[in-house]
Amino acid sequence: MPHITVEYTDNLRDDSNIKGLLKKINEVLIAEGFPVGGIRSRAIELKDYVIADGTGDDAFVHVTLKIGSGRSEVVKKTACDRLFEVVENHFEEHFTNRYLALSMELYEFMHPTYKKNNIHRRYR
Repeated sequence: MPHITVEYTDNLRDDSNIKGLLKKINEVLIAEGFPVGGIRSRAIELKDYVIADGTGDDAFVHVTLKIGSGRSEVVKKTACDRLFEVVENHFEEHFTNRYLALSMELYEFMHPTYKKNNIHRRYR
């Protein structure tokens, strides 16, 4: 953990550098003290969607951050504030040139998760 999913509409594909956004997201999470070996970022391009009344070339990006439980409210808020700032900055030009909705949510696992990961060894 953490796991990040960036959902974005396909009308953003060609000029959004989504892979670059994922790298920026990972940099923030590392700077915020999340375990490097547990970070998983992925993007899902959406092809089937309707925004508002469906008549415009509207776009959206929705980020979901999933983390294990136990972090303080301050840590969670700081991480989310910084992540959303990265998303806003990444899409700043898009936001001024088209109709675009940006959103983010935090999901905190309150029950045990099942996982096996030997990537952590590399960062010890």
